[in-house]
Amino acid sequence: MTPRDASDDSRWSDLDRPPLNAAALRRGLVREGGLWRDVRIVARTGSTNTDLVELATKGEAGEGAVLIAEEQTAGKGRLDRDWTAPARSGLFFSVLLNPAGVPVTRWGWLPLLTGVAVATGLSRAAGVDTALKWPNDLLLTVGGEERKAGGILAERAGDDGVVIGVGINVTLRADELPVPQAGSLALAGAVSTDRDPLLRAVLRSLEEWYGRWRAANGDPVASGLQETYAAGCATLGKQVRAELPGDRAITGEAVALDGDGRLVIATGEGVQEPMGAGDIVHLRRA
Repeated sequence: MTPRDASDDSRWSDLDRPPLNAAALRRGLVREGGLWRDVRIVARTGSTNTDLVELATKGEAGEGAVLIAEEQTAGKGRLDRDWTAPARSGLFFSVLLNPAGVPVTRWGWLPLLTGVAVATGLSRAAGVDTALKWPNDLLLTVGGEERKAGGILAERAGDDGVVIGVGINVTLRADELPVPQAGSLALAGAVSTDRDPLLRAVLRSLEEWYGRWRAANGDPVASGLQETYAAGCATLGKQVRAELPGDRAITGEAVALDGDGRLVIATGEGVQEPMGAGDIVHLRRA
């Protein structure tokens, strides 16, 4: 972890993007009996996920640790894709969870749970509808089109920990978009792009959903997670192409989410195939 010198004048180079305040966030999020125990902010790092996994492995971070970066230079997405954005233009953070007591077979729901929590938090604090693209993308509507504005990546940290990274484009401008299909809260017309209340809302929502899921022993039905994710999933009901390892692809309609969080695709041959991993492309109907 290589935080930038706090005296660097560049942290004030864009007055529309003020820095986050760790002390204020700790006062608002860390409480007796709550999930969040430690909130740290670094000015710049390669990847908050990489850093937090390392801290957890060394025993220097426990459940409820939150690591936030004002800028990531090597942020990670699925399939080893990069995630980069201008400093302070978004929320880039990772959290450490230790779902002891929940069967490991149900841990695969954690990225989906995080998606529900992020969408719920942003709806409350930013006043925008956030849809979920299976398995880990956050979609916003910009100019009448679905745009990716965020993503989620989960990684194991030792035998009993999971680090979940979240990246959300908040004030990214049109001329800063990495690809034309990207979006941001600002471009989607959010009522607020103040990162402090947005982050608090997302983390409180994550605490609420994680607590509900753990109380149900990770059961996606009893916790309401499966139903809620399906209701907010933009992938269901769409014609999709699943790009799988080994240059294999499956095309069909995304018809359901099964009990393991897998996407079920009905192919033209009448076969229903559950996808546990893969890159999903939403296809336009002819």
